[in-house]
Amino acid sequence: MVHTVDVPRPIAEHGAIGNMRTIALVAKDCTIDYLCWPNLDSPSIFAALLDPDQGGAFELTPQMDGARRLQMYIPESNVLLTRWLGSSDSAEIVDFMPLPQNLDEPSSLIRRVTVTRGKVTFKLKCWPRFDYARNTPKVKTGKGHVFFHCGDFTLRLSAAVDFHVQHGAALAEFSLKCGETIDFTLDGDETRNAPDTQKIDAVLRETNAYWQGWAKKSTYRGRWRASVTRSALTLKMLTSAEYGSIAAAGTFGLPEAPGGERNWDYRATWIRDASFSIYALMRLGYLDEANAFGRWISERTDRSDGNVQIMYNLDGSRVAREESLDHLRGYGGARPVRIGNDAAGQIQLDIYGELLDSIYISNKYGGSISHENWLNVRNVVDHVCDVWQQPDAGIWEARSEPQEHLHSRLMCWVAVDRALRLAQKRSLAAPFARWIETRNAITEDIWANFWNEKHGHFVHAKGGTQLDASMLMMPLVRFISATDPKWLATLDAISRELADDSLVMRYKWQDGLDGREGFFGACSFWFVECLARAGRLQEAEINMEKLLLFGNHLQLYAEEFDPRGEFLGNFPQALTHLALISAAFYLDGALDGKFREWRP
Repeated sequence: MVHTVDVPRPIAEHGAIGNMRTIALVAKDCTIDYLCWPNLDSPSIFAALLDPDQGGAFELTPQMDGARRLQMYIPESNVLLTRWLGSSDSAEIVDFMPLPQNLDEPSSLIRRVTVTRGKVTFKLKCWPRFDYARNTPKVKTGKGHVFFHCGDFTLRLSAAVDFHVQHGAALAEFSLKCGETIDFTLDGDETRNAPDTQKIDAVLRETNAYWQGWAKKSTYRGRWRASVTRSALTLKMLTSAEYGSIAAAGTFGLPEAPGGERNWDYRATWIRDASFSIYALMRLGYLDEANAFGRWISERTDRSDGNVQIMYNLDGSRVAREESLDHLRGYGGARPVRIGNDAAGQIQLDIYGELLDSIYISNKYGGSISHENWLNVRNVVDHVCDVWQQPDAGIWEARSEPQEHLHSRLMCWVAVDRALRLAQKRSLAAPFARWIETRNAITEDIWANFWNEKHGHFVHAKGGTQLDASMLMMPLVRFISATDPKWLATLDAISRELADDSLVMRYKWQDGLDGREGFFGACSFWFVECLARAGRLQEAEINMEKLLLFGNHLQLYAEEFDPRGEFLGNFPQALTHLALISAAFYLDGALDGKFREWRP
């Protein structure tokens, strides 16, 4: 029996702020209950989202009975504004993370508190718990500062208030009148003076200007532009400014099933997710991100002899083995809370397709590939030619016995196909005969072994009978026509067996883990795009509008939904946001009669 407990702040009741080094989650009650420091894949300092009693948090609360709480982003930015509206008083808190000007500049988090009507008293409690809440810091106060020490690690909180210390926490209470403002700065720099109000004014303007300037570079002007822009800003926030890599999500340990064991660490760069992200951003005109990721991935392929890992840390190093944080009770009681990821050691052959597709698109619409990088690509494709028939764990990282998965076979086809296209487009030297022979062999294998005549649809694994929503990629990567009768039969089967209205599950087959998960955000948006490509535009548009209602109040998405549409899984989730961009892009063009697809 699944055991769950109430959570004080559901996943959906959060916004995210970041500086392309790390991400903090800010709840609607203005509690920061998740933050890893100083980097996204560093240990947490606040993790009350995963354990309200032990995890650590930064609470900043107006004392206003019955106040209405509203939360919004400053338009086209990642600066978050939370408003508290009472009958005779009101206040707002602006949360943001300035973007460091250079690699040596430390990260900081700034919280600006302003009273906009009447007089308001605020209570503050900042209680970081270092190293995934395994260490309680020693706390020392000074004039306008409080220091949290643990070994060599120090965190500083600065503000023009009187702090006092209690049980490893900094506490403060202060009152402001209409028009008065106070700033709180959290950083790790003991040597420099904390910024004053004028400096924070300038930093806030600069931060807003950066995000808004970046958002305005988007070439997308179609329907659902606000949602597309928010998704793009989220992907950018998950991007490492230093390395060009892209994290799969901002968090670890948030459950895919209430009270279950599917609680993974997503603070790494999956080749698959990052490649999809680059494709989505390029559709919107963001070529710099594609070039930066291309440089990052070229270093991985340069050292791989063609055998690429499925995921890496943001700096390109190997992802650690899984470790259970048994001292944390987990979000809603879902345990164990895991860091690291054993899936890093799996064989997932589909990653080569996503990788080569992103390289192909980058070269088609960006800069030309270098000779050295092309040699690395050749090694990768030659490796695919050697291994494409092997069983693997598949796109969903099953913990069951390896199988020959349709999606893996499909993406091996993509890898070879895109390499052939790139070689022909750029007149690059390649073993064309072997690659064409392999591409043809994969094509014939898919039709011979993954189409089930008895059931009248494609199946997820060789010798199997069940469906898998990853099949939705078949027309999206141009393996099969979106209007082919056999594909339409498969699409209808997915609709019957895996979909509940607009929400789509990944699969129902046994994956080696207990319990069932929720509906998968990315698959739900892939389904919309498949409907649009099949010419079922009215159905696609209605589903798109329904899915947009499942976003939270800030148009952010987690990985999955429960049957009521509540968020499950890590947050914010890159795969969901990039699938939203792709569906919106194609459906908008289709509704305008632009049926010629974006790429040949």
